[in-house]
Amino acid sequence: MIIVSSPMQQNEITELLTGYNGGDFTFRFKEKGGIRLFFEVTGDSREAARKARELIKSTPWGAILYFQSIAAE
Repeated sequence: MIIVSSPMQQNEITELLTGYNGGDFTFRFKEKGGIRLFFEVTGDSREAARKARELIKSTPWGAILYFQSIAAE
């Protein structure tokens, strides 16, 4: 599981990660708690958190967004 914390663009983050089809990870939205978005992931959660960060930063809005992506054990 990974947690993405962001006060803004939560719907866009959810759509981006759940729509990712890169083959190395899949992200399934689990729940929202305040500014935290919880995602079930396949594979290593630390690598998935890094990939989520990379995907978000690659978007026009993600380049200027303050957010955090961490692995939750």
